[in-house]
Amino acid sequence: MAKGKDVRVKVILECNSCVRKSLKKSFNKESRGVSRYITQKNRHNTPSRLEFRKFCPYCYNHTIHGEIKK
Repeated sequence: MAKGKDVRVKVILECNSCVRKSLKKSFNKESRGVSRYITQKNRHNTPSRLEFRKFCPYCYNHTIHGEIKK
């Protein structure tokens, strides 16, 4: 079986608010890094990008984490 035809794929979820802070290039204490989580999704059931509300240790609260490309 080919690797590209797998139904379940690993996806990376990245904090949207940390990404915006890092794009502004403000080097303060709040923007130390970018929070990322790794999860799996079924490619056939959910073809669109995932978005979850998860805890960000850099923002110190629950924020929206969206799927990014590898």
